Amino acid sequence: MPVVSIDGLPAQVDHFGCLYLHGFLSSPKSQKAQELSRYFDQHLDIHQLSIPTLPFAPADAIEVAAKALAELQAKYARVFIIGSSLGGFYATWLAQQNNVPAVLVNPAVRPFELFEHYLGPHTHYYSGEVHQLTTDHLDQLRRLNVDTVMHPERLLLLLQTGDETLDYRHAAQLYRASPAWLEGAGSHSFEGFIERLPQIFHHISRCLQP
Repeated sequence: MPVVSIDGLPAQVDHFGCLYLHGFLSSPKSQKAQELSRYFDQHLDIHQLSIPTLPFAPADAIEVAAKALAELQAKYARVFIIGSSLGGFYATWLAQQNNVPAVLVNPAVRPFELFEHYLGPHTHYYSGEVHQLTTDHLDQLRRLNVDTVMHPERLLLLLQTGDETLDYRHAAQLYRASPAWLEGAGSHSFEGFIERLPQIFHHISRCLQP
């Protein structure tokens, strides 16, 4: 039986590093990122958590994410990723490339197909900066696509059917062999995310058992 700390978290979680990847036009100031920061600050160690600002261009974003992952791995023997929306798409590629577990929160699936209908200017939700979504960005996303999940047992999928941005059924299909938590209603931001953290940490603890 795994050792459990007083607050219900696996005792080993204080030795894990966590990389959080935000979604499209989002930032470390997003609600989930801020909730996660407060949680680590209050219950664990804020230094265990890395939330990089991901550039708009996918090729640049994955480079920043990979560097942040490597920096965590230099400090912690066991590391995992949480990715939301487009961050979940990036997390899938990174997890598969680096053999680390990941948690995917309403993840984007084949976003280059969705973005074909949204080429042109987009205003960043937090900085107000205007970015141009181009066909080159779509090509960059295609190069990061994972059509076949090699280790589905290492990915935990969190979905809410009320996602107003993405069709949850696409993720349910791609990650059909992965453990999953599917809730009715909700939204793209995944309402009640912080309440799922004990479940997330127990999954990660099982994946990263020494």
